[in-house]
Amino acid sequence: MNKPIRPDNDVERLAALRAARLLDTPREQAFDDLVNLAVAVAGKSMAAVSLVDEDRQWFKARHGFDTCETPRDRSFCQYAILEPHRLMLVEDAEQDERFAGRLPVIGGKSIRFYAGVPLLDGEGMALGSLCVFDSVPGTLKASQAAALRALARQAGHVIELRRVTRALDQQVRESTWFERELARYAELLERQNAQLAERARTDPLTGLSNRRAFSAALAMEIERANAAGSPLCVALLDLDHFKSINDVHGHAEGDRVLAEVGKVLQAHFAAAGLAARYGGEEFALLLPGTTLDTARAQCELLRQAIGALPLGAVVSASIGVTAYRPGETYAALLERADEALYRAKRDGRNRVESKA
Repeated sequence: MNKPIRPDNDVERLAALRAARLLDTPREQAFDDLVNLAVAVAGKSMAAVSLVDEDRQWFKARHGFDTCETPRDRSFCQYAILEPHRLMLVEDAEQDERFAGRLPVIGGKSIRFYAGVPLLDGEGMALGSLCVFDSVPGTLKASQAAALRALARQAGHVIELRRVTRALDQQVRESTWFERELARYAELLERQNAQLAERARTDPLTGLSNRRAFSAALAMEIERANAAGSPLCVALLDLDHFKSINDVHGHAEGDRVLAEVGKVLQAHFAAAGLAARYGGEEFALLLPGTTLDTARAQCELLRQAIGALPLGAVVSASIGVTAYRPGETYAALLERADEALYRAKRDGRNRVESKA
């Protein structure tokens, strides 16, 4: 690997890095949480908060490997900071002239895939990057790239909050302005953390709640139904022959179908209830305060709306719906919904079946 051209502002950048007082500091939960989320959203085996020092890259946080630092001239991040406002993506380092023949090695593994977003301080200096990488080639979906950028912005907020906090430690007794500044940044961090928590509960492709969020909502609605004696229904929806859509039209079209179905579900449940992507082409529907007959009718309207989607592929859905029995378990309720779904698929698909 040829030694890269350093940024024109590398002297100022290194001064900003040292002023951040992050190098060679202990691990911190805030940064560890960010790399754990990065691995989850990108689906890669390794992630790091990497800081590019004079002759090394040092990892403030890391997931999937134990190495604390590597030489700067054998790193991807040295290139990422050359363009502070862009995500750097290397799908296969062996096919990239910058790395071919001398792949970066981290944790004893040769790195083939890399995606990194520069970490910017409050003045816009690129201190390093939030990155994910793997020992095999790969790529990122647009939604994964967007999530990685959001995590990098959050890391920048954490770094800026540290700087402000240190300044406040020195001057808070002398000026109420610093107190207001601390409150403002604390509010900013809280808001950003709330956004990250929401991302952790949302399916990035469809914008619907994910399985974890659905499970939490269902547990809460079961408690309400038991306390108030109100009806509660649950449905499972499966897109028929979805594998053939991917096989015939490609995965990009399959993703578009899932996204469009997500829009239909969001519109259908905008007023009440909850729709979630339960896994793959399966969705879960929560209908509180709804009787089984009404829930079946709603699911029939939903089935028709999905069948009318103007897509290149023919799309239909099988739906199984059931009503909650007071005192029964979460698992028993979902099992009955799954039995109804199985009957819908067994009896010809593109239909709604219910089980009391």
